[in-house]
Amino acid sequence: MKGIITVVGKDKVGIIAKVCTFLSEENINILDISQTIVQGYFNMMMIVDIDSAKSEFVEVVDCISKLGQEIGVDIRLQHQAIFDNMHRI
Repeated sequence: MKGIITVVGKDKVGIIAKVCTFLSEENINILDISQTIVQGYFNMMMIVDIDSAKSEFVEVVDCISKLGQEIGVDIRLQHQAIFDNMHRI
């Protein structure tokens, strides 16, 4: 199963490292990643494989959101199918 992670907030050192470390510890593989910085604001989108995650999906969603609060950015994880349906034109 694939998930979509979005990360948005003021740019600072270590955002990518902390998110990637969390994903590695949860055994979540990054399939694709895109990030930009616009006028000091960080924006990243990742497609991840959550099939082999150590924790249940709901727990990963909660933990990654808390990680975002700790580092001062908004991090969200959604199932790819839900994300696709929400962003359909």
